[in-house]
Amino acid sequence: MTERCIYLWEFLLSSIERNYDVEIKDVADHRYAYNFDFDVIHPYMIQSFRPFLQAGRTLELGSFKGDLTKRLMAYCDNMTCVEASAEAIGVAQSKLPQQIEFIHTTFEHAQLLQKYENIFMTHVLEHLDDPVHILRRINDEWLSEHGRFFLVCPNANAPSRQIAVKMGLISHNTAVTSAELAHGHRRTYTLDTLERDAAAAGLRVIHRSGIFFKAMANFQWDRLLKTDIISREYLDGCYALGQQYPDLCSSIFLLCERGARIIR
Repeated sequence: MTERCIYLWEFLLSSIERNYDVEIKDVADHRYAYNFDFDVIHPYMIQSFRPFLQAGRTLELGSFKGDLTKRLMAYCDNMTCVEASAEAIGVAQSKLPQQIEFIHTTFEHAQLLQKYENIFMTHVLEHLDDPVHILRRINDEWLSEHGRFFLVCPNANAPSRQIAVKMGLISHNTAVTSAELAHGHRRTYTLDTLERDAAAAGLRVIHRSGIFFKAMANFQWDRLLKTDIISREYLDGCYALGQQYPDLCSSIFLLCERGARIIR
């Protein structure tokens, strides 16, 4: 697909009115989220974040049903969550303390009166119609002077995805499959394209890493985790190896601080 066709495709997608409650539903050949995400990736995300967390206000952009929110609560105070799906907010509110503020809106329309010391966006940026625009809002409007932005996306170069290409299941590493499109994915990031968009928004990347070396698909992991084949030591080894080879991880992680304000 040519670059011109890609831009046209992204424009057409952005012009379609989105239903975020529908996008979080499972589809025939692909779940929106797997136990692997909640039981393995989320704990290792927290482990990756912990050395960089700060005291102060916390903003989670895209909280889904509150599973990662619950883990962040152990380390972050004064939490605000912005989520576009009313259904997801309802589930999150049913299992999280009332002191967490939920705001039902899109990032494009969010009007936040505070600035935040910690901002989290995990497995969300790839869903956005104009990711650089939202990253600019984070840099220009929402991140405090000394705040930190924790940005995590699925990795197009994960070995599990590269194997799927060799199997003929997807056309290329950064492809957006029909199932991913049904879940609202607009693109699939690599470490360099993620950093490209962060830089275009004015953010300053101070740390880059990967989270969990991953050679199997999520549905395969879910099956394995029900057995005694996978030990805690093996999981820790995959996490440690991911620190050495971030471009072969399940997810890629950028830690950003405020950079130059983009004048538009």
